[in-house]
Amino acid sequence: MKVLWEEMKKRLEEKLLASLDYSREASDEEVETLLDDLFLREEELRFWTVGERRKLRQEIFFSLRRLDILQALLEEEEVTEIMINGPDSLFVERHGRLERYEKCFGSGEKLAQVIQKIVGECNRAVNESSPIVDARLRDGSRVNVVLSPIAINGPIVTIRRFPNKPVTMEQMLKWNSITREAAKELQLLVQAGYNIFISGGTGSGKTTFLNVLSGYIPSEERIITIEDSAELQLQGIPNLVRMETRNENVEGCNPITIRDLIRASLRMRPDRIIVGEVRGSEAIDMMTAFNTGHDGSMSTGHANSAKDMLNRLQTMILMGMELPLQAVRQQIASGIDVLVHLGRLRDGTRKVLEIWEIDGCEEGEIRLNLLYEFVEQGEGADGRILGRLEKKGELKHVQKLKAAGIPLWNGAGRVFSSKEQGHANL
Repeated sequence: MKVLWEEMKKRLEEKLLASLDYSREASDEEVETLLDDLFLREEELRFWTVGERRKLRQEIFFSLRRLDILQALLEEEEVTEIMINGPDSLFVERHGRLERYEKCFGSGEKLAQVIQKIVGECNRAVNESSPIVDARLRDGSRVNVVLSPIAINGPIVTIRRFPNKPVTMEQMLKWNSITREAAKELQLLVQAGYNIFISGGTGSGKTTFLNVLSGYIPSEERIITIEDSAELQLQGIPNLVRMETRNENVEGCNPITIRDLIRASLRMRPDRIIVGEVRGSEAIDMMTAFNTGHDGSMSTGHANSAKDMLNRLQTMILMGMELPLQAVRQQIASGIDVLVHLGRLRDGTRKVLEIWEIDGCEEGEIRLNLLYEFVEQGEGADGRILGRLEKKGELKHVQKLKAAGIPLWNGAGRVFSSKEQGHANL
C-alpha cells in the first residue's frame, strides 16, 4: 500500500504542477481547486476510502504549498522538537520523549527544497559554501540547518518548537516548574530593574522563561531585543524594538553580528536591553550594556550550573577583549544582579533549579548568595521527579527595590515573605 500511495502521490503532483499557470503566482485557494478537480478525474481514486483521499490530498497540498511532511508535525501541539537526519531519518519529541517518525522525505531533492523555503522566508541563505545557518519559521520556531559536506549523512535540520501562545507564570506554577514564593520574588526584581541572567542546558527552557519574566516589565518602558534569530514573544510592550543578526550572503551583504546590534542599541535610548543568548565575544558588549545604566536588562546562556555560567561568561568576555581576570569578574559582579539556573530533569520536566544573587567581588572572586535551590525528594509512581524549590537565603542588595518604591523588606533584609502582602497578582 505504501508503494502504491507514493506512486499515486507523485503522479498527482506532476499532473497538478503541469496544470499550473506559471505566468503568475497562484493562490492557495486556486491550487486547492485544481487539486479537487484532479481528484474527481482520477479513476483509481474512486476505489479509495474518503479518509484515504482526504489524507492524500492534504499531503500533496503540504508538499507543494507548505513544508511537506513537516507541516503536519508543525500543526501538532504536542511536538516540541523535530530532528531530521537526512531524507530517510526523522525523529520527534513529544512530552519529553524522543521517537522515530514513520514518514520520511521522498528524496534528498525534496528535503533540499523544504530547507531553501525555510531559510528563504527569513532572508537567509544556506549552500555548500556556507553550510550552516540559523533561521526561524513563521510561528517563531527555531531552525538550525547543516548541509553537506559538513553533514555526512545528508542535510540535518533541527526545529525547536515554541508554544503558539506564550507561556505564563501561572502555567509554570501548575507544572511545578517554580514555587509561588520564588515567582513573586522574581516578579518584584524584574519590576525594580534588577539585571537578570538565565542559564541552563539545551532544551531547559531558557527562552521560555525569559519570555515569562519579560511579561513583568512595565509597559511604559522602551525595550530593545537582540537575537541571532528572532524568537522572543514579548507581550504588552508598545515601545518595543526587535533586531536580529544577518549572515554574510552571496550578494555581498556584510554580516551584522550580536556585537554590532548591542552597540547600535546603546544609541537608541533603551530602558532595558534583552539579548536572546550570548555565545561568544559579544558577552563583553552585553556586560557593558548591563553596566551603563540599563537597569532591568536580561539575557541567557548555556551552562550546566550557575557557577559554570559565571566561568563561561569570563571566558567569553576574554574572547572579546584582553582584560585582567579580576577586572572581568568585577564587570560581571557589578553587571548581573541575579542568576537563575534552569534544568531539564531525567523525567523530561523543566524546572528552576537555582536562584543566586551576585553579591559583589571580593579578593578577585565573585561572591554568590544562594536564594533558592531545588531539592529532589524521590520519584513518584509515574516516574516523575518529586521535589521543591526551597528558600535558602535572603536578598542582600535591596537598593533597587527601595528606589522602585516596593516596600517589601524588613530589618533582616528579607525581600519577600509568603505572609506579607505583595504587589504581585499571582
